[in-house]
Amino acid sequence: MGFLDALLGRSKPVRPDLDRLFALPSAAVTLQAAAGFTPTGLGSVCFASVEGAEFARIQDEVRALLGTPVEFSQDAYGYTWMQARHDPGDAAGLVNDLHAVNSALEGAGFGPQLLCSLMGFRNERGQRLALVYLYKRGTFYPFAPKGDGAQKRDNPLELQVRAMLADDLTIEEDLGRWFPVWSAPGL
Repeated sequence: MGFLDALLGRSKPVRPDLDRLFALPSAAVTLQAAAGFTPTGLGSVCFASVEGAEFARIQDEVRALLGTPVEFSQDAYGYTWMQARHDPGDAAGLVNDLHAVNSALEGAGFGPQLLCSLMGFRNERGQRLALVYLYKRGTFYPFAPKGDGAQKRDNPLELQVRAMLADDLTIEEDLGRWFPVWSAPGL
C-alpha cells in the first residue's frame, strides 16, 4: 500500500485464506455447547455463474473431486450454488468438501467469481442458522432467518453468535457486509 492509498483511505484487499474454513468444526462444537445449534450436514458454495461448456466442466470436476452427491442450482440473482451433504456428525468432512470446491474453483482461475460458503445449523426448536464465509474478505458472519416464513432476520441471535464465536472464527466486523442469503441451499 502506497502513501497516496493511505492518504485517500484506500486499503489493500484482504487475501482470501480458504484454510480458515477448517475452523468451522471447532466453532460448531462451541455453538452446540453455548446455544444448542447442531450441524445439519448441509453446506454450500456460492459463485458467480459461469456460462456454457465451462460450467458443465466445473460441475463434472466437482462431482469427480468430491465423490459424494452434490447439487447445483441458481438463485434469483443469477448466482450458482453448489450444495454438499454429509452426515450431521461429520462437520469436518463437510468442511473438507467446501474447501476442496473453493480450492478447485480458485485453482481453475475462478477465484474472482467466488462469493461465499456456508455451513447450516439447527436447534431443537427447528430454528435455522448459517455460518457464512465471505471469500473476498476472509471473514465469517452468522445468518439467522426468523422461522415465520417472512424474510426477516433474528438480529439478536446473530449478535449473540458473533460473541460466542469470537475466539473460534475471524468474524466480519462490518455489519453492513452481513448480507442475507435467504434462498441459500444448505440453510
